[in-house]
Amino acid sequence: MIPTLIQDLGEYSGSHLFIKREDTIPFSFGGNKARKAQLFFEEIDRGEYDCVVTYGSSSSNHCRVISNMAAARNMKCYIISPEEASDETYNSKMMRLFGAEITVVPVEQVHDIIEKKLKDLRNKGSCPYFIAGGGHGNIGTQAYVSCYEEIRQYEDVQNIHFDYIFFASGTGTTQAGLVCGQLINKDERKIVGISIARKNPKGRQVVLDSIHEYLTENDVLISDDNIESATIFNDSYTGNGYAKDNNKIEKTIREMLIRYGLPLDTTYTGKAFQGMSEYLKERSITDKTILFIHTGGTPLFFDDLGGKL
Repeated sequence: MIPTLIQDLGEYSGSHLFIKREDTIPFSFGGNKARKAQLFFEEIDRGEYDCVVTYGSSSSNHCRVISNMAAARNMKCYIISPEEASDETYNSKMMRLFGAEITVVPVEQVHDIIEKKLKDLRNKGSCPYFIAGGGHGNIGTQAYVSCYEEIRQYEDVQNIHFDYIFFASGTGTTQAGLVCGQLINKDERKIVGISIARKNPKGRQVVLDSIHEYLTENDVLISDDNIESATIFNDSYTGNGYAKDNNKIEKTIREMLIRYGLPLDTTYTGKAFQGMSEYLKERSITDKTILFIHTGGTPLFFDDLGGKL
């Protein structure tokens, strides 16, 4: 993958802000889910799989990208979706455009319905490939170990050092990959995941589990103390989880669009950017070089715009 653009936004909140534009990955509006999906489909292409099964809500960037990559290969994509988060969105419209078969069930039935779908497909002679929601697992983690290497290469070329890296932390493997990259390279910086829904201690533990799983599979020995200190999962800015309920976030989205022409959304990137801003102010952090990773979600920006941000 060609490294994504890192854009210099200049002074922000007393520090120097850069933004890594994962939303410019040239496939289906990009984002961290596109980076992860590319690795999943490399494995699919090497196998004898003829369809894909995954899980996510109607606003899922992951499901949008997976259904697009499947359609590009003339593969059927089956999505199991919780009815508690099934409002029509631009992402869900795109899933249907790509021919995905979406099964909406109560969230407590999701696991069983996934297992039933996989069993039914195999009984019919199909060879399904299952991708966990959000691209969870070591493949998703590897995608952001690679992203971390892109960041280090940029620093080397530009002769700068990011003191802080901020981003939206959801299912956990984006943060796990970045932290693994930091630990493997023994870099001194703070990587701060701004939770968009999950609360501690569960939210942080999910990230820790992914870190340990990846390091174990790759035979990398890192002390538990170092892993613990490197894993910063901040749940102070989640609001009501995935809900669009924060006037501060909407104000931030408007300001960033006007000032930089930068689209953020209320579910992921806008919430993370607002969380970063408050994190910096609450801790009086200034005179630092900061990187914000834009993890995508452009279709959700247009959902928000339709609601008159």
